[in-house]
Amino acid sequence: MKRRVLSLLLASVMTVSAVACTSNGGGSSKPADTNAGSGDEGGADANAGAGSEEAEPTTDTSVGDTTGGGQLVDGKFPETRSITVEVYDRGNDGGTDPTNNMYTKYIHDGMLNDYNVDVQFVAVPRWTEVDELNNLLAAGTAPDICLTYDYATIQTYANMGGVTDLAPLVQDNAALLPNLFNWLTDTNVYWDKDPDTGSLWAIEGKRATTNRINTFIRKDWLEKLNLEEPTTTQEFYDTIVAFRDNADTLLGKDADKMIPYAISYDVGWRAATLIESFIDPDISTYDFYVNGFDDRKLTEPGTKDALKLLNQWYHEDLLWKDFALYSNGDTTEDDYMKAGYVGAFTHNWDYPFRNGDDSINANLKRTVGEDAKFVAIDPFTDKNGGHTKYVTSTAGDRKIFFPTTNDEPLASLLYLEWISMPEHIQYLQLGDEGVTCNKLDDGAYESVAATGDPIMNSGFNIDYTITCNGLNLVDPEVTAKSIGHSYAGIEPEIVERANEIAQTDAIQETHVNVGVIEAEEGMGTALADKRDILYDNVILADPADFDAQWDSYMSDYLSSGGQDIIDERAEKWAAKYGDAKSIPEK
Repeated sequence: MKRRVLSLLLASVMTVSAVACTSNGGGSSKPADTNAGSGDEGGADANAGAGSEEAEPTTDTSVGDTTGGGQLVDGKFPETRSITVEVYDRGNDGGTDPTNNMYTKYIHDGMLNDYNVDVQFVAVPRWTEVDELNNLLAAGTAPDICLTYDYATIQTYANMGGVTDLAPLVQDNAALLPNLFNWLTDTNVYWDKDPDTGSLWAIEGKRATTNRINTFIRKDWLEKLNLEEPTTTQEFYDTIVAFRDNADTLLGKDADKMIPYAISYDVGWRAATLIESFIDPDISTYDFYVNGFDDRKLTEPGTKDALKLLNQWYHEDLLWKDFALYSNGDTTEDDYMKAGYVGAFTHNWDYPFRNGDDSINANLKRTVGEDAKFVAIDPFTDKNGGHTKYVTSTAGDRKIFFPTTNDEPLASLLYLEWISMPEHIQYLQLGDEGVTCNKLDDGAYESVAATGDPIMNSGFNIDYTITCNGLNLVDPEVTAKSIGHSYAGIEPEIVERANEIAQTDAIQETHVNVGVIEAEEGMGTALADKRDILYDNVILADPADFDAQWDSYMSDYLSSGGQDIIDERAEKWAAKYGDAKSIPEK
């Protein structure tokens, strides 16, 4: 009845508005001993973190609170409980069923053995996750454990009474969650706690690495044209001009397919390092926060100038002409990269190395030649001559929440505990030795390209390690050694260089928590769509019309709710911090 009543309520409102890499593998959560060690997508925020007043969790796990469905006996439920967990379906070519593979079996068997909880997975398309979650929540059929990158969606349904307040649940059961607290710490557990009401609608997953975006370039093309890696914006421009002007030399009969610099319809993500180089590196916390609802930096000072430059490049035939025609999940651009037609692009910090034998670099090597590869560069310079780029916070990851249709909140919390155990993270990230990884002489692990059931549909299996994004093995030293070896078939030094560049002159956004911004409710997807339309159309516009086009689309964005968000953020900041431009130190 609860599901049916909530379904009707939400629908009406909407209408109105790891075990170490080991040879034995398997599903047991108590694997063989090991000496092993420890450690995309899309958009995120900052690290400073709000310190919490919550008491440290105790370590007595013998008895569970009755909150959410009964007491534990000897650490597990006396009767089997059942929960459903969201998992992204990325639609990978050659991937496995995200709801049924060796990794889901490992989790299922481990949870059943350790807590007597039966776990089933529910697939949600990665590239339309917000729309699909909206449908599931409105229908009252959402999984018991949901996750999304879009906090505004959670807030919307929380305001409708469709999301569980996790604050009392976590507090009452803290003794049962030592691994969750050890990994996430109070910072991530209570990141989204409302400072006024104390409500906690979501727990933030943790990024093991805060790397975000890099720019990549064809190393073999540079060598063929006797060019150095560009280190300034002007040098990058000169380089992609050289690619355009030497298409016959670089591509021969395919010269007409030349794409000097590729971006996609998601310009704010795919030109992020360029856009962010136009933002004042000394911008105040206040100014950045007030204009910071959009994680693609649309309303930040300086972004317009970056887009004007991209407009110029587009009309000089330096960008992919068809970038605005393809939406999320389409593989056309990747196919062009793999075929060897693209000279440079900006994307997730490790993008050309992902997916083993189907990685961009692996395809280039097979299709073009042994020397063909993308390498990371750091070309875009800010006003001070540095290479400002914004990295994520440790909390800039998936937001994990329970809809109120979840009848097993304690079992669901224990799932988050189980999935946060270091040995479980490690097994899910590495898999089986000799199958998906090898242990090297120095103790590091290297990834091995897998086929069949052992294939990981997401990097480091992040779709299952939902509290952890990025390599995080049991031993931090082994994690550090293993990063360069984490991409099957990719030279470790290329990965290490990309990792270094992603952290150069990096700025972590300060976490600002002034309470709920009501104007943001339900606006995430609508304003993101308008932002993407704005970015696409101002790049495509005739250069003479750029300013008029920018003003027109920006006016629509602001009048559709963007300005209300900016105004409310400014008001809430002033109410808490007065005229201060930074958060006062405690």
